[in-house]
This record gives sequence, C-alpha cells and structure tokens, in this order.
Amino acid sequence: MIEPVLESGSGTLPAPRPVYGMRSRPELEHFESIALAPYAQRAQACAGRAHPEPEHPYRTGYQRDRARVVHSRAFRRLEYKTQVFLNETGDHVRTRLTHTIEVASVSRTLACALGVNEDLAEAIALAHDLGHAPYGHCGETKLDDLMRDHGGFEHNLQSLRIVERLEIKYPAFPGLNLTHEVLEGLRKHHQGFDRPAFGNNPAERFPRPSLEAQLANIADEITYHGHDLDDGLDHGLIHVDQLTDLAVWKWCAERVRQQFPALALHPKKFVTYTIRALIDFQVADVVRETLRRLNEAGVTHADEVRRQPFPLASYSAELKKANAQLRTFLFDHVYRHPSIAEINDRGCAMIETVFLAYRNDPALMQGYLESHGAGQSLERTVCDYVAGMTDRFLRQEYARLTGKPDPE
Repeated sequence: MIEPVLESGSGTLPAPRPVYGMRSRPELEHFESIALAPYAQRAQACAGRAHPEPEHPYRTGYQRDRARVVHSRAFRRLEYKTQVFLNETGDHVRTRLTHTIEVASVSRTLACALGVNEDLAEAIALAHDLGHAPYGHCGETKLDDLMRDHGGFEHNLQSLRIVERLEIKYPAFPGLNLTHEVLEGLRKHHQGFDRPAFGNNPAERFPRPSLEAQLANIADEITYHGHDLDDGLDHGLIHVDQLTDLAVWKWCAERVRQQFPALALHPKKFVTYTIRALIDFQVADVVRETLRRLNEAGVTHADEVRRQPFPLASYSAELKKANAQLRTFLFDHVYRHPSIAEINDRGCAMIETVFLAYRNDPALMQGYLESHGAGQSLERTVCDYVAGMTDRFLRQEYARLTGKPDPE
C-alpha cells in the first residue's frame, strides 16, 4: 500500500497513484468471456493439449502457442525459404517469413473486426507455412512426386508434423505441444475436425474448423494477392498496364484516383497505394460477407461454426469471382514466368539429387536419421530433412554432395 504524502508547503494531498498488479490468466479468460462474440473460440473452452501441462499464471493457452511458434527453429528458417522470388534477388522481396508475418497481421485485423479470438487466429497464421519445402510450391510438388509411393508430401500436413513431432524443445514430449485449436487450424481440409473430450460426441467429425482458423486461411489468400502483385511489378515481370482488365485492380485503382488524384502524377506511389487499398478492400469485403453469413446462420457458439456445411468466413460472390481472375493472372504472368520457372527448375533438380543421395546413403544426413527416424520409413525421414531445409542450405548440401554449385 502506497501511503499518501503531503505536498511541500501546500497542505493538500496529491491525486492517488494507481497501483497495477499482474493480469492473471483467469482475468484474461474472463475478459474474453465478456468481450468476444458468442461464436468465438475462447481460451477457457480450449480442448487441451496432447500432453497435459500446468496452466500458465498470466498467459492464455493461445498466447503460449503463439510464443512457441515464434521461438521455434522452423519459424526462423522461413527467412530463407522462397515465397515466389529467391531471398537474394532483392532487398525488399517477400520471403516465406515476411509473408507469414503479413498473414498474421491480416488475421488479427479480421479477428478483431469480427469479435473473435485474435491470439488464436494469429497463432494459426504464424504456424501455417512451417511445413513448406525449399523453393516454394515447386519444391512441394517435387517432394510429393518423390514420396508418391510413401505417403506423399503436402505442406499443411508437414506443418502439423513439425509442431507435433519434429521440433525438439521439451524434455517430456516431442513437438511444441500446441493446443487442439491451433492444430485444427493447421489441418485445414484434411481428415475432418473433432473436439476430443470437450462436449461433443466422440464419433462426430466437424466439417469445418473454428472461425479463427477460417479467417487465418483467408488472410493467407488476401496477403499473397497483394504482395505477389507488388513483387511481380517490382521485379518487372508484369507492368501496371496489364492490370487494367482485372476487376479488383480497377475497383481499387479508381478509388485511389478519387481519393488522391495527385498520385496519378507519381506512378510508383500510385501503384504502391493501390496495392495497399487492394488489401484493405479485400479485408473489408470479408468482414461484411462473414458477418452476413454469421447472422444468416444464427450461430451462437464456436462449435456451431464447426458444424456448418459451408465456411462462414468468405469473400462476397463478386469478389470471389474477381479473385479467381486475379489468381489466373498471377499464375500466367508471375508464377509461371520463364525467369521464375528457370530458378524453380534448378531448385527442384537439387531437391531430387539431394533426396536420392540421402536415401541411398543415410549417413550423409549427418545424424538426422538417428535423431528423428524412429518409427517411420527412411523415405519419410529423408523427406522431413529435405523439407526443413532453407533454399540456401539446400544449395550448400547439393554442392557438398556433387561438387557442383548448380545443376547443369
């Protein structure tokens, strides 16, 4: 207790100084109970972890999950994994890490606007790309081909493997031991969804994940729509004149012209702000459409969201059509651009060479088989090792194994 002290010579008491204490986890969970929408996933209603742990005194379960992902080795490796352009091709190019951070930002914005759990949405967003192979989707396709007879490869399921098995952080269990709801968000469309030991029929398989998971998924799309256009323009793969037939670009460019007509005299600034407006436009559309769907469905509980026959987080029909047009444009003019395809082809050739070398001689993995191979096939262990590599380390391993810096 702070005792009041008389001001010198005044004879009056100063205003009392507030005394702040630690905000406990129960207090944070109580705040969620009164502040979040009824269809939000509350931390207090968490279905738990595969390996039970004591609760934290001043962090909710989803806040702990967020920290566990950020402090993981797999998260740090994202800095040197390709999004679309190789890391060293420019100082401002997006990497898998910066993409992930942008997705987390958009996820929190959507969750906040809709009154759902920002911590859960952010934790899912931060973990959603942990399982990506080197060289982006091209690398994923190559690993899936190499693993065709051994269960295949898919980056969402690999993200789950990383947080459930491959990260070694704790003495009592493998993986990060994340909450059920974060794992649910990483699973996406695979295997259905359930809520073990938490109020649902054990045989019930929900067709949908939480609204927070749905928002993190759509935030991923919103983010790459904007930044892949931005990077494509910045690298000269596309020109702004090619965008005039894209409906969503026309809507946003016209809005910028109306609000800031002077930007027309500064083409680079105009493009930069239009991409910013495109992201904002898509976020606002998702908020409106998702609220419409929530009200129409009349959901009043997080599990009612999970039982819906269709996603509640969505673009409007008009924007969904416009985004399909935008994605086709990005595939045709950015992702399949000859300069990108050439780099990806070299990367895939390195992945195949390194994968086959490890499979033929596991000792080349320098102890990885011994530390991570128990209970699974050699091919899966090799796949885990190669998938976890950064672009840079893959090139180093290729050079070490072949004596050549690049495939011919």
